[in-house]
Amino acid sequence: MTSNDLGDFLRARRARLRPVDVGLASYGRRRVAGLRREEVAVLAGMNGDYYARLEQGRERSPSPQILESLGGALRMDGQAREHLFRLAGTAPEGGRPQPRETVSPALRQLLDGHRTAAAFVLNPAHDFLASNALADALFSPFGHMDSMARTAFLDPAARRFFTPWERAGEAVVAGLRHATGLYPHYRRLHDVIASLSEESEEFAALWSSHSVHGKSRAVKDLLHPDVGPLTLSYQTFDVRGAPGQQLVIYQAEPSSPSDRALSLLGSLHAARSRRATTDR
Repeated sequence: MTSNDLGDFLRARRARLRPVDVGLASYGRRRVAGLRREEVAVLAGMNGDYYARLEQGRERSPSPQILESLGGALRMDGQAREHLFRLAGTAPEGGRPQPRETVSPALRQLLDGHRTAAAFVLNPAHDFLASNALADALFSPFGHMDSMARTAFLDPAARRFFTPWERAGEAVVAGLRHATGLYPHYRRLHDVIASLSEESEEFAALWSSHSVHGKSRAVKDLLHPDVGPLTLSYQTFDVRGAPGQQLVIYQAEPSSPSDRALSLLGSLHAARSRRATTDR
């Protein structure tokens, strides 16, 4: 992380809010988007000069009470507030172990047991650590599906696969930002962020927005070249006993067109795998 991540985050969150969003009247012409520093200070009940020092990186040890006030003033949700605390070094890190890069046999067995859902395991850098057969089929349009983040921004097929692509890109970036708060010293995560910032202008622009949230549960619309449109819900689970690993499961509504398409996709992928094995 940079030397003033806390200030950058506060500034970005301030720029996203208008006076009307926080119940303030707007007077005069504004030179920059969002709230003024003085307005944030008033909302948080603190001295304006102190808040300015926080943004400028001249004050680096705000109390938990100050952070709570800022989180409320800037309308942060739970995950953004958690990220704020971690940037300030206040939330207990507790000697958090570094992410584990290998998937246990038991977890791999669990993946393979999901025959009607696409299941895979990611690390905090959004690298694929393991996947089941249906996940392999789902992501088959991509040449090398080793990194969800790099694929989303650098593989041309992603623009057609994720619909709309913009929403998928924003979700990837926000997830990576959330991970930097949880694992600030994880080298792989920072390597991915640095390389994507250089290789993708869109990633760099989204990264500078400082959006932050982890994966939880949502719906994705996909367009697969073999079976057409798919509407899949996904859920994400932290893997106990394997720091940093997340189990992600994509599934369709039972008996829906997407359910039938997903089943067909699995059959097509299995047939291709059998032919490939026979031709060897």
